Amino acid sequence: MNISKLEEEINYFFNDKSYLFEALTHSSYGKEKNNERLEYLGDAVLELSISEYLFKNYQLSEGKMTRLRASIVCSESLSKAASQIHLGEYLFLGKGEIASGGRCRRSILENAFEALIGAIFMDSNYENTKKIIYSTLKKNIELALKGHLNNDYKTALQELVQQKQNQVIEYSLDRTTGPEHDKIFYVTLCINGQKCASGIGKTKKEAEQDAAKRVLFEKLDPILDEG
Repeated sequence: MNISKLEEEINYFFNDKSYLFEALTHSSYGKEKNNERLEYLGDAVLELSISEYLFKNYQLSEGKMTRLRASIVCSESLSKAASQIHLGEYLFLGKGEIASGGRCRRSILENAFEALIGAIFMDSNYENTKKIIYSTLKKNIELALKGHLNNDYKTALQELVQQKQNQVIEYSLDRTTGPEHDKIFYVTLCINGQKCASGIGKTKKEAEQDAAKRVLFEKLDPILDEG
């Protein structure tokens, strides 16, 4: 596996390669260090950098910026960006994960992309990391601005519910099943304390989106049907 090809792909060459190897190591690989901590950091850096980009470059309302950011940093968008740089080819995965198609699995690609951003941040600084983010997500940002990127069901539901006063949406994690490297997440969506739908996904984010989608398209929530 020639890691330098990935560095060429993103146009960033690590000073400390250990950050890169950590970002590419999935929990199924069996190493003490995997990419989960860097994923956590990268998620925060992505949100901040995209927020800053939208704020500085477009005169948009808070709500519009929130919707665009959610669309740009959602699972579908980040996994697409990961595929574009062939990130799956460089991941260190367990044999079972490889056999089950882990290199192409959306949740794994999304998490690895976030971890890669976290690794770049740790290896350099915020300014350099922003450049990589804007470069790798350029197409997705353009599509989001045109409204053609993907569907963010959570934001759509939030907008619908907020048309009425004093409406509160809550997502709670019920349980997870499966091995550490291949978990399935189950969440419950409540509006004003009333259970409206359940969601399932390979990540907590996916499960929340699934629950929101069920409310929007299956009309499981009687609150939304009231006048």
